Amino acid sequence: MPELPEVETVRRGIEAKVVGRKITAVTIGRERSVRRVGREAVIHGLTGVTIATARRRGKYLLCDLDSGEEMMIHLRMSGRVLVEPVGTVRPAHTHVVLSLSERDGICDEMWFVDPRTFGEVVVFDPAHVAEVLPELARLGVDPICEQFDSQVLTDLLKGKRGAIKPLLLSQHVVAGIGNIYADEILHRAGLRWNRTADSLSATSIRRLAQHISEVLTDAITAGGSTLDDSQYVDIEGNTGSFQAEHRVYGRDGKRCVTCGKADIVRVVAAGRSTSYCPRCQK
Repeated sequence: MPELPEVETVRRGIEAKVVGRKITAVTIGRERSVRRVGREAVIHGLTGVTIATARRRGKYLLCDLDSGEEMMIHLRMSGRVLVEPVGTVRPAHTHVVLSLSERDGICDEMWFVDPRTFGEVVVFDPAHVAEVLPELARLGVDPICEQFDSQVLTDLLKGKRGAIKPLLLSQHVVAGIGNIYADEILHRAGLRWNRTADSLSATSIRRLAQHISEVLTDAITAGGSTLDDSQYVDIEGNTGSFQAEHRVYGRDGKRCVTCGKADIVRVVAAGRSTSYCPRCQK
């Protein structure tokens, strides 16, 4: 599933190529992609409006519309947002097409492509976000677009006794981190995935906050991570390159590039895999 760096990369692409353009027509091929509010609500809510901004919270793409409503796109497992000139052959599983007004003599389309159809496009009144998108209203702090430092993280972990990795993955605590970046962050912070939050010293929390910010920022700079089994690309169809910087994720059985003395171990707990270095991470 695309995580914060991948979604932020897509957001930046939308900001560069789509913001300021009017949606002249909307085509929906698969009802499941607009299941939250329905086909007619999405077509009515998007046709004739201009996309004013492109924002992100956690893994959610949010576009303010000049009508006062908002469009939310969630990529989930296999969703992609692509922008191509009108007439370009659409890939299979293109479920939502937004025709855009001309810019620089070119008429483009914005596509929502989703082979597994877990993703969705929603148009909603932001005054009713808690009813339409309750999970968005309950998101925790976004470590890139909101204030985030060791004090913020200390406050978030206060009173929590669970293992640190599930807490990082909880979107109600820190929004946007998934399995890839949780493993990479914990490795760089020198923390074992099952360390409990209440066992972390102030120094460990400070180091963890630092690496949350640094890993996510570096991954955004690299355009995210595109894995062998991943559908993720940016809006121009380009893959990310941060996978070349992974120190533990996807490197099971290989020598740790940090210490050079131990092999990366992969374990499965609660149905989720975790990769870590037994020497670097205490």
